[in-house]
Amino acid sequence: MNNFHEILAPAGSPDSLKAAVLCGADAVYLGVKELNARRGADNFDYSDLEQSVKFCHARGVKVYLTLNTVINDGEIKTASKIIERACASGIDALILQDLAAAQIAKRCAPDMPIHASTQMSVQALDGICKLAELGFSRAVLPREMSKSEIEFLCKHSPIELEMFIHGALCMCVSGQCYMSAVLGSRSGNRGACAQPCRLPFSAKGTGRFDLSLKDLSLTDYIKELCDMGIASFKIEGRMKRPEYVAAAVTACKQAVSGTVDPEIKQDLQSIFSRTGFTDGYYQNTLGKEMFGTRRKEDVVSATPILSKLETLYQKESPRFPVDFYFTAINDEPVSLSAKSGEKSVFCQSDFIPREAINKPLDDASVKEQLLKTGGTQFYIENVECEIENRLNVPVSVINKLRRDTLTELEQNIIGSHTKAFAPNDFNIPSHKSQSPKIICRFKNEESIPNDLTGVSEIILPLNNIKSRFDATAQLPRGIFGNSQKIYNKLVELKSKGVTSAFADTLDGIEIAKKAGLTVTAGYGTNIFNSVSLEAYKTLGVNNALLSPELTLNQIKNLGSELPRGIFAYGKLPLMLTRNCPVKNVKSCGECKQTGTITDRKNTVFTIDCSSGMSEILNSRPVYMADRLNEIKNTDFILLYFTDESKQQAQNIIKQYLSGGKPQGEFTRGLLYRGVE
Repeated sequence: MNNFHEILAPAGSPDSLKAAVLCGADAVYLGVKELNARRGADNFDYSDLEQSVKFCHARGVKVYLTLNTVINDGEIKTASKIIERACASGIDALILQDLAAAQIAKRCAPDMPIHASTQMSVQALDGICKLAELGFSRAVLPREMSKSEIEFLCKHSPIELEMFIHGALCMCVSGQCYMSAVLGSRSGNRGACAQPCRLPFSAKGTGRFDLSLKDLSLTDYIKELCDMGIASFKIEGRMKRPEYVAAAVTACKQAVSGTVDPEIKQDLQSIFSRTGFTDGYYQNTLGKEMFGTRRKEDVVSATPILSKLETLYQKESPRFPVDFYFTAINDEPVSLSAKSGEKSVFCQSDFIPREAINKPLDDASVKEQLLKTGGTQFYIENVECEIENRLNVPVSVINKLRRDTLTELEQNIIGSHTKAFAPNDFNIPSHKSQSPKIICRFKNEESIPNDLTGVSEIILPLNNIKSRFDATAQLPRGIFGNSQKIYNKLVELKSKGVTSAFADTLDGIEIAKKAGLTVTAGYGTNIFNSVSLEAYKTLGVNNALLSPELTLNQIKNLGSELPRGIFAYGKLPLMLTRNCPVKNVKSCGECKQTGTITDRKNTVFTIDCSSGMSEILNSRPVYMADRLNEIKNTDFILLYFTDESKQQAQNIIKQYLSGGKPQGEFTRGLLYRGVE
């Protein structure tokens, strides 16, 4: 059980960093201009990063650097440079998404702690235990977890757990969203999400916002989460203004101490909300009450309280108690020593006291000057004086000695947080691929064509394998509290002949391995570079489906001996959500898994609920049968069938065998245009 519970604040700019620290945050997280999941924030230049870290460390505040995007092969050196500058600046930990970044950090900077971003989509104990083996000291939990799921992980996790306590809720599970990328080449996995889910998407009629959730707020539950053992409470908001940060930090600090001011909670809603807040995931009360938009009245409510909230971070908040010991002895320089916790300093003035002509120096007059620490992070607890009789020391000398001593104490507190960095290149072997095999994923056994000529492997969702025990079992992308059920099902299927699994998350990979199956890492693992391919090979993965956000040219140049494939046909699942948007207008009984959602351009997206969660599929399938000769350095192509009939699937397989032209609407996905 943790005795200390960290309030972790967003610092999207220097002003927000100041607001967080002066309002009492225990740690801040920030990014530099490159490779972080909030590229739209002001972020930090290398030139001011070190000073910002010193400002925080001088006040006992930790600083975590976000390197929480997937990186391509051309950015490996950039990621290495960022980690090197983090080491030199004294950063306390890195927040990472890509296993390649973790590999660089552990090899080049072994003393740098690493935290697993929520973008890694680790939802279950299996994945958390693997993170611990990989050297991660903390995991950031998904926002979609219920109280009971969080409590279970807290009881069993071998590493610290961090969770979002306040801020925006994405409709999609973090790390599993491709909507912004597919619709406009702005990838959430690359820190450039355009937030299309905040635009009109209707499950029925027009003018609805059925993909826009209210903001999360769990400040009312901080005390019970402390008791569970959550180590860090994270506030979302690197794109938001300093006043928001100030209000959120203040509210969370009050909640931890148990002295909540209702006014600050109201201010927090006024500064930013989407029709109020929600605790639906935590309380496991999903439904339409969780949805909301940013209304005009929400925007207007912020203006009157900006100046009020600004006052929260205009003055330094004393953090460190100090004991002073002042000495004035005849014929010796005046001196002052200070002690704060385990830190102590000694300063000596050039001034040698003389005999007083009028009023001699006394304890009271010295204490009066030494207590003047306003505007610093220090407050005085005790002052002891040793003063010989009838000596005179000017007030200016005492004041300067106080300032010099506190400055030296501050430097002592800052200390050296730098970490060693040793450049280390990755020698990734080149890849030699054969003629790519065709692998087909079907929704169920009834949709499998009779003629599977040319198909090397079939994949079926885990719970839809009834008699085809030659199939590969597809684990759900959303595992959460169902890991034991999934493991039990895999063990049952293995006893009947199933030997392989298709898993989109680290949790799924570990569960499948534990069940004794060979594993293909799915598109949800977001494998984007050669180093990640090597990392998954080390994890015991047998094959890997590459990120659907890679271009053919990027794929062509990937190294590693791990066999890899691409998503070559099908309606790519764009979102994975625990909160079905169709339930805003009708029940599951009425829907019968036939739900759709329509955007403002009247484009219709199918919703697949067969995995136990809702997956929003792209409106058009990827089609590459007529361009197979352009697919290089690939060992298999995946044809991903969702709502196709048996005959339609049969025809498409034939087209991929013969190089047939597309019929009807289709897309090339991101294989040519890529993502930002």
